Amino acid sequence: MNTLAKLRLHDLAPEQEDFRTAVLEGLAKPHKSLPCKFFYDAVGSALFDRICELPEYYPTRTEIGILTEAAPEIAALAGRGGVLVEYGSGSSRKTRLLLDALAPDVYMPIDISRQHMLDACHTLAQDYPALHLMAVCADYTRPFTLPRVARGGQRRLAFFPGSSIGNFAPLEALRFLKNVAQQLDPDDGLLIGVDLKKDPAILNAAYNDAEGVTAAFNLNLLARCNRELGADFDLDAFAHRAFYNAGAGRIEMHLDSLRAQTVQVAGRTFAFNAGESIHTENSYKYEPDEFRRLATQAGFAPVQTWTDIDERFGLVYLRRR
Repeated sequence: MNTLAKLRLHDLAPEQEDFRTAVLEGLAKPHKSLPCKFFYDAVGSALFDRICELPEYYPTRTEIGILTEAAPEIAALAGRGGVLVEYGSGSSRKTRLLLDALAPDVYMPIDISRQHMLDACHTLAQDYPALHLMAVCADYTRPFTLPRVARGGQRRLAFFPGSSIGNFAPLEALRFLKNVAQQLDPDDGLLIGVDLKKDPAILNAAYNDAEGVTAAFNLNLLARCNRELGADFDLDAFAHRAFYNAGAGRIEMHLDSLRAQTVQVAGRTFAFNAGESIHTENSYKYEPDEFRRLATQAGFAPVQTWTDIDERFGLVYLRRR
């Protein structure tokens, strides 16, 4: 049988935020900013893959270690078969660890990038010929309805790996979790990765690696403006800066202007003072109890939390109330 016959696309035709509009609006703000979701063009995605392999950047390998060890317990909680729903299209080792442990009948990735998701699904269809795939093209940061799948009474498990929940401000994270809760039925589960609060030196090192890969990843946002919007950013005139803001409980990433300068972007002129920054990303960190309270407020019952021995990262199983 052609394995790709088991792949279906449920296209909700999401509106993608226009890069040009987002850049012009962000640079016009009193405190300049650019949305972090635009990091991930082809160049940025390749750089992020390199970041995940860096010795300073612990989240990816730590979460994989936790997931590898906890997979049998997760399968016992979620049940085998049923539907595995993933927010973000995954073909990574993390997704495969769950596919192997749960043996779901259906895998349902959700992503705004239609082609990237389909490419990942094609690979999974070849590697898991018994798996039915239902790809959902949607903006998972906004409310939408999951397509219904006959599940024979089996539960769904939603999966949101990495530390992506940290890219939402706390109120945005609550709103996202409420949206997920509304998409699930009572007793369905959500397995979510959470980067935990820890020694600021570890956090600062993770975002300021010795090889400068994270700096290149951050600066690529300006390079993308040059490539796609005809901007004239001098990348040597900006510097990567990342630090842990303890009061806000988050890592902040900025691009600092090293001198007074003007930049042309899509026919607009933007002036920078020396030392003025473009805020490019926040990554919020949580105490385990702090995140469990947030999840409870969103309509979930915390069931179990797994961490590594150093308690740097948490994998949290929540049940829809």
